Amino acid sequence: MTESIIGRSQRRIEGRHKVTGNAKYAADYPVDNLVYAYGVYSTIACGTVEHINEAQALRMPGVLTVIHHGNMASLHQSPSLFSFNDVRGTTKVDEQRLPFEDNKVSYFGQFVALVVANTFEQARAAALRIKVKYSEAPAIKSLEESIAKGLAVDGGSNHHRGNAESAFEGALQKVDVVYRTPVETHNPMEMHATTAWWDNGRLYVYESTQGVITHRNVLAAVFDLPPDRVEVRAPFIGSGFGSKLFPWPHSIAACAAAKAVSRPVQFVLPRAQMFTAVGHRPETRQRIRLAADGNGRLTSIRHESSNSTSMHDPYLEQCGGVTQSLYSCPNVSVTHQTAGVNRGAPTSMRAPGAAPGLFALESAVDELALACNIDPLAFRQMNIATLDESINLPWSSNHLPEALKVGAERFGWAGRKPGIGSMRDGDEIIGYGIGACNWEAYRLPCDARATFRSDGTVLVQCGLQDIGTGTYTILAQAVAQVTGLPIEQINVELGSSSLPAGPLSGGSWVTASAMPAVAEATRAALERLKAIASSPKGQFPGVAPKDIQVKDGLLIHGDQRVGFAQVLKQQRLAQAQGEASAGTADTTRFSYRSFGAHFVEVRWDPGISRLRVSRVVSAIDAGRAINPLTARNQVEGAIVMAIGMSLFEATDYDHHTGIPTNNNYAEYAVPVHADMPEVDVILLDYPDYRLNEFGARGIGEIGATGLAAAVANAVFHATGKRVRELPITLDKLMDGIPT
Repeated sequence: MTESIIGRSQRRIEGRHKVTGNAKYAADYPVDNLVYAYGVYSTIACGTVEHINEAQALRMPGVLTVIHHGNMASLHQSPSLFSFNDVRGTTKVDEQRLPFEDNKVSYFGQFVALVVANTFEQARAAALRIKVKYSEAPAIKSLEESIAKGLAVDGGSNHHRGNAESAFEGALQKVDVVYRTPVETHNPMEMHATTAWWDNGRLYVYESTQGVITHRNVLAAVFDLPPDRVEVRAPFIGSGFGSKLFPWPHSIAACAAAKAVSRPVQFVLPRAQMFTAVGHRPETRQRIRLAADGNGRLTSIRHESSNSTSMHDPYLEQCGGVTQSLYSCPNVSVTHQTAGVNRGAPTSMRAPGAAPGLFALESAVDELALACNIDPLAFRQMNIATLDESINLPWSSNHLPEALKVGAERFGWAGRKPGIGSMRDGDEIIGYGIGACNWEAYRLPCDARATFRSDGTVLVQCGLQDIGTGTYTILAQAVAQVTGLPIEQINVELGSSSLPAGPLSGGSWVTASAMPAVAEATRAALERLKAIASSPKGQFPGVAPKDIQVKDGLLIHGDQRVGFAQVLKQQRLAQAQGEASAGTADTTRFSYRSFGAHFVEVRWDPGISRLRVSRVVSAIDAGRAINPLTARNQVEGAIVMAIGMSLFEATDYDHHTGIPTNNNYAEYAVPVHADMPEVDVILLDYPDYRLNEFGARGIGEIGATGLAAAVANAVFHATGKRVRELPITLDKLMDGIPT
């Protein structure tokens, strides 16, 4: 090809399906003889179910059955196993307890019964008539309460080098501060949904999932089936942000209900249960102790993090994962604790660990820079780590110095006046803030299949899913790059566990993992084409396949050129197919991460108590942007989520009962269009060929890291108020109110 399609902005190939309504989601598929399920959810946070009276519900029109712990069929536990080296065998779940396993209640909103009826309305009406008698026990209602009761335990993933404690005590400049982040709830637009049916001992499921292979494996284990007798389909997902990575009890319950009534069952969680039954980002408390010498060089970093988890499912929010390597420092101590609370199981939420962790670290770095009387940008520049000191390996690629430099120039950081409240525009006080961003660059194993067809098209297939990030398009770009075909001739099929195994869509690893597999599968199919063309009846009889070139959608030998479809048509063949597997990157020689920096302008009008983020400039070093259009969109979306984290989002719980009090979109505040700042995303284009042949690293998570700190730092610059507990609400900026 005369021009590479890699690195060129490309409209989404699935976009027309979405804007025309042809893209179907888990609850959109018409299935014959479909019935509907509706849940009954606990109204206490801790205790036991003493009695369930379903008699009235069973008499109501259309009701087929009511399932609960007293009549639930026996199911099997699924092992909770996840490995970065094995996507085919992953069976991880976030909530180990099976639905209706017993009569114990450990969080508000836990499933206690399920009604199945002919219509959704009948199921919901009947569910409201079920009477549940509870024996309530005292609930642990917050992270602080759990810690105070001695329930915190070591969470693992700790790191120590040098002597951080001694270095801190002897330092010239130091800060010792505590930062807190609340529970955040994912709340994707598409709610969790399952449509399940059984046919001749086989289980079929349409599921809103970020991992069709993992979901299939879990259902196979729970229902004691060979994996090839379960098929999970998810061609389109209305995002998940991590909440749909692993199966939750509602999906298992829907499959069990379908088996019980011998009809297809659809189960869609109400929005209120999105706050209780399918995960959240846990609450964190982080103590940061930083120290520097007289020149502003870091001499000690101590990051002690605690996060809430459920009573039965330990989940670690690895807040210190970035701390141990982002900056150069000889003395570092990172520890993690988890503490049980009567809430549902937490799970990964966009940039897990790093998002709350960098809020704390980058806020503390700002505090130390100001204590040293050094510009916050200059302080970061002088402390950048030139290698990963946590494992003593060089970076595969690190252009954080350029990200800081380019971002600062585009933002106009040089015009920043250091004095608190010294920058004004009319009634508004302007604040500038900075925050480094960072995320691991993963590559997981992946299988793929490519098929050249006699109609001139290529079909690429992989058992992963597009959660709205543009995976369909970048895989088509990989095939176009290898073959020289126009992207319009390439079809991509995803979202079924019957296809070659792909990884979960999470962790920003799909692009780096799937593109090499698709490219290798395409090359394998091309080798098959070459063999056909060089056969006695082919266009190049007797020519060694290795001597046949591929360019611009043609096989070429000497002056002779032939299209892929012609090769197949000449011998009346329907297709030529190739399969391939691609593995992980070499983690023994290099450390792989993406880097970047956010520059934020806030405006504070004290007369009307209005705070807004007015401008964001983000410079991102994430390798080669395969499709800059969708890559930039991913960073922009992450910035929006991080503004939500900074200023709006917190799931509130009643201090007496542990029940969520804002479990709806009316009261759980998220950014809207009126809250959007001017956003400028700079994509540094430095391919990381050590990670994969396309030079791509993940880009979905990194934009959500570091921005909350940049906002908080800008707020301090404008107001003099150092807010160490998110979100930054107006009451925390008022005079006389402690922050």
